[in-house]
Amino acid sequence: MKVGVLCSRIRVEEKLLFETMEKRGIPFERIDDREVIFDFHADGWTQYDVILERCINHSRALYSLRILDDRGIPTVNTFEVADTCGNKLLTTSALVRAGVPTPRTLIAYTPESALEAIERLGYPVVLKPAVGSWGRLLSKINDRDAAEAVLEHKQILGTYHHSIFYIQEYIHKPGRDIRAFVVGDETICAIYRKSSHWITNTARGGTATNCPVTPELNELCVRAARAVGGGVVAVDVLEDPDRGFLVNEVNYTMEFRNSIEPTGVDIPGRIIDFVVRVAKEGWAAANGWKEPMEAIT
Repeated sequence: MKVGVLCSRIRVEEKLLFETMEKRGIPFERIDDREVIFDFHADGWTQYDVILERCINHSRALYSLRILDDRGIPTVNTFEVADTCGNKLLTTSALVRAGVPTPRTLIAYTPESALEAIERLGYPVVLKPAVGSWGRLLSKINDRDAAEAVLEHKQILGTYHHSIFYIQEYIHKPGRDIRAFVVGDETICAIYRKSSHWITNTARGGTATNCPVTPELNELCVRAARAVGGGVVAVDVLEDPDRGFLVNEVNYTMEFRNSIEPTGVDIPGRIIDFVVRVAKEGWAAANGWKEPMEAIT
């Protein structure tokens, strides 16, 4: 078995994944997305049994997975998962379609209709870019003056992605949210992300403590993961004082360095377990294997 790891800048997470494979004697190769060249008309990549995608750049991840999936090379995660999770609009649509509880969200295409949508929801609201990460470019809008100013800035200065107005109700969470890690069909662990700021991302200074994975939380997070296509994902959950758990987002190439110590769970080890299983399933499908997966070495 050989694993290809598609990545660029090597973060703590990639180092932990590399160390896990080295300890287990799993052959792997780092594939730098800044150097890779895909040739549509040449054979290639068949030396890998599975590709683990760990790109920072969403576009590179998305296009690479499309090409690899079309060639029949198993990937973690798949193009469909990356495409859905990399766009908040697509994620919300998939969650709602699957009946997963989410904050109320409205989509508008012009500043005028966006302002109408904001006032329909009622202040405060949260305005987000459809594509983005690490809690960047989020706006909590408390009144009409702020709404008009932010919408004008997005219209004049924003890119294509900022011409789509993703407007979400503000949830009065208890100074924290939950990030849960789903691998396959199991929520392996979860953390509370606490902050005095309304944005609780650990990348923005939030602190992580262990969150018990109750049957209710596990069931919700697994449903959310399945709604976007499954695999290895992180599910962000908000606690509404009246409605309980609401799934806010699902992330497909998540960071996990700050979640290992508080949860005590070997997250990179569980990810590699899943990567190996996907490789075995791909080999079995290609070779007509009928025996249980555990028999494949």
